[in-house]
Amino acid sequence: TVNCLDQHVEKSPNRVALIWERDEPGTAVHVTYRELLDLTCRLANTLKKYGIQKGDRVAIYMSVSPLSVAAMLACARIGAVHTVVFAGFSAESLAGRIMDSGCKAVITYNQGVRGGRIIELKTTLDEAVKNCPSIKHVFVAQRTDNKVHMGDRDIPLEEEMTKAASVCTPESMESEDMLFMLYTSGSTGKPKGIVHTQAGYLLYAALTHKYVFNYQQGDVFGCVADIGWITGHSYVVYGPLCNGATSVLFESTPVYPDPGRYWEVVQRLKINQFYCAPTAIRLLLNYGEEWVKKYDRSSLKVLGSVGEPINNEAWQWFYQVVGEERCTLVDTWWQTETGGICIAPRPSEEKAEIIPAMAMRPFLGIVPVLMDENGKVIEGNDVSGALCIAQPWPGMARTIYGDHQRFIDAYFKAYPGYYFTGDGAYRTQKGYYQITGRMDDIINISGHRLGTAEIEDAMANHPEVPETAVVGYPHKIKGEGAFAFIVLKEQTAHVDHIKEELKTIVASKIAKYAVPDHILVVKRLPKTRSGKIMRRLLRKVVTEQSSNMGDITTLDDPSVVKEILDAYQKYKEKSSS
Repeated sequence: TVNCLDQHVEKSPNRVALIWERDEPGTAVHVTYRELLDLTCRLANTLKKYGIQKGDRVAIYMSVSPLSVAAMLACARIGAVHTVVFAGFSAESLAGRIMDSGCKAVITYNQGVRGGRIIELKTTLDEAVKNCPSIKHVFVAQRTDNKVHMGDRDIPLEEEMTKAASVCTPESMESEDMLFMLYTSGSTGKPKGIVHTQAGYLLYAALTHKYVFNYQQGDVFGCVADIGWITGHSYVVYGPLCNGATSVLFESTPVYPDPGRYWEVVQRLKINQFYCAPTAIRLLLNYGEEWVKKYDRSSLKVLGSVGEPINNEAWQWFYQVVGEERCTLVDTWWQTETGGICIAPRPSEEKAEIIPAMAMRPFLGIVPVLMDENGKVIEGNDVSGALCIAQPWPGMARTIYGDHQRFIDAYFKAYPGYYFTGDGAYRTQKGYYQITGRMDDIINISGHRLGTAEIEDAMANHPEVPETAVVGYPHKIKGEGAFAFIVLKEQTAHVDHIKEELKTIVASKIAKYAVPDHILVVKRLPKTRSGKIMRRLLRKVVTEQSSNMGDITTLDDPSVVKEILDAYQKYKEKSSS
């Protein structure tokens, strides 16, 4: 916290640290570095008063706000380890994370507000902590004026903070002490608590923030990610604050109160760098250009995309419509485990080429390699393989909390001496990197290896098809076949015609063998709250293991599962008749 707060308070206490774009449109709150330090110290002293010490774990179950940022920094200040749990997670997911990490306290809000709806945070938390004996205290802040149940463990946070001192001497920490843990889903059902440490993580977050986005002093940096994800940790909180930046906290959704929200915020807050997920761009391009063009985007200098490979249509729309072809667009590849951006088009020479929908260039000190099936390094260009990183970097995760063996198995066993990312990549003729998708989403059709992301990308070129998800299924002759789920822009009578066009596109973009055997139209795809499509659920549907769906609590809306199963049954009956 000294790097994120004290150093800036000494030099420029009235510089704005955070601009909180609340859910309610047009009600932004500005917080200076001095105010944020004051908030952080009071919160830190409150935690100390209730026995939270260096090394203790504290869960944060809050929506994006200056107070939730202060909660993270307060933990860091006293040497406690924060684990932020995304405010959309269910009681079961929350309890699992609290128990796995052995948290002593939780900080939450009475309620959250998102897209004009109330989220019952405290009620969900009460449900979760019933099964969590490690929790001694629950600190409850007020986001709304509504009263919630307060029990024996519950402490009104703001009331305590007004009584607390506004000075808190920071705990002295070793560079390799734990800073935070963050849970991410693994290939198995049980989430892994990824551990990041003090010095290396902060250095890497700050450097990547500065150089990938060409951040200049005085810029307003707008990363619309939630603090519940690594993107929020690195590019809403730690990176920007370490660099003394002004960071935007976005509490709402891209379509509330209408699909112009992002661009209205860009205009009103004069945002210079705008960083969001491709899923949001794909959602917005459905609504047309008028929502973008309605607002002045001349403040924008750099656009960024994060969270999944961006498809060409979304890239072009983001670049041409949003950025008016004058903003640098950086498609950034990284993971919860890497702590910060590892491959992105910038930094590079000033006018160096940027190829659409490609992460391209490794960041300083990152040494990517491609590996073949036999664990050998693939030399040369115009080649594909498993993406590994050959030497350590400051931001890399140090372990999985409480399970170092799983850490080694997941990342270092497949290719000894290398960090295995779990992603496949293609190295172009010029030596640039393109991420082709998760290795576990690779299907093998008649001996041809194929990333499902490639088929999805090809189909996404169809103007009527904003969203696609492709999964493999066992095929008698080919070994595996591709099964495509698609969402259409309009309810149209020409479904069969569109399906034929899609097959033609895939055949022409990739090859005949890549054409999906089945294309099923659904109303929407099963997504986590951060917008990732849960393909494993789709695999269960097409392999007819729907009785064994596993954990679906991380879905944005679990009712989507029944919707898709019904569509699949109808499709099957129609096919067999």
